[in-house]
Amino acid sequence: MITFGGIVVIRFSLDKIMKDRGLEQKDIVSITGINRNTVKALASNANARIDFPTLNTLCRTLGVLPGELIEYLPEDEEESR
Repeated sequence: MITFGGIVVIRFSLDKIMKDRGLEQKDIVSITGINRNTVKALASNANARIDFPTLNTLCRTLGVLPGELIEYLPEDEEESR
């Protein structure tokens, strides 16, 4: 999750995709080969960045586009959540 001035403006949506597909973090680790700690951080929005190879692997193995994994939240939307 990336914040500016305490306001969240970009969040990673891996947790939503996992929930929609009935997947757990261990499943993502298994099908992608991505490190368990990285998956945990991405799923909980504890990361402030993602490497392109990791993004590419997630997109390829989950069959999603980068825009489905990275969500932009304008300040007014974040305040209403």
